[in-house]
Amino acid sequence: SLVAGEAVAAMMLEADANGHYSAPVTVNGVTMRGLIDTGATAISMSVATAQKMGIAYQNGRRAQMVTANGNTSGYAVVLNSVTVGSITLSQVQAVVSESETPLLIGSSFLNRVSVSIDGKRMTLTKR
Repeated sequence: SLVAGEAVAAMMLEADANGHYSAPVTVNGVTMRGLIDTGATAISMSVATAQKMGIAYQNGRRAQMVTANGNTSGYAVVLNSVTVGSITLSQVQAVVSESETPLLIGSSFLNRVSVSIDGKRMTLTKR
């Protein structure tokens, strides 16, 4: 459903020495590095990261979360706009955890883009 002349938003990421992929994540004009995590349900971050990004997480729904580091509590929120590299999506679900957690780019973003991996390169393309 591409219109002639429409630019396709795509970005290529290189794996680091540990095989992890990271990308710049921008919310509310604040950019931080985030890890691509296909195992995470949603974009997730710590309270400290949410505060730096100006996210009104206290208005979100209280939630219990199961993480790789065990159970924690936090807030489920919807972000008006999230940009990962060159791809911007609207109304993206996220969770803000009360435990220390890195900024993770999970399925709430990744399920809405095409993800392909070729060797140590991951390409994300806006659908």
